Amino acid sequence: MRKLKKRPTFKSDKQEDAFWASHDSTEYIDYSKSQRMVFPHLKPSTETISLRLPKSLLGQLKTLANKRDVPYQSLLKLFVLERVQAELHDKTAKVS
Repeated sequence: MRKLKKRPTFKSDKQEDAFWASHDSTEYIDYSKSQRMVFPHLKPSTETISLRLPKSLLGQLKTLANKRDVPYQSLLKLFVLERVQAELHDKTAKVS
């Protein structure tokens, strides 16, 4: 096993970023001892889109969301997710 270099201390994040951009981290960190980490409370990143819906459809969506006591945008995301998963499941079932 080779001897690892001592990790330097940094005065700022900018200084640390510059250091790691120009140095090989395997000379400072033993990755064979690393462990997989799970971050259950991280939210997936989202992207804003513009979507035009007929007023009547938006009204129906808001009515359904009101009955479930959830924001209509959240309900719409759930509906889209369920449909996309169903479509993907159907396509893989047809291919098999």
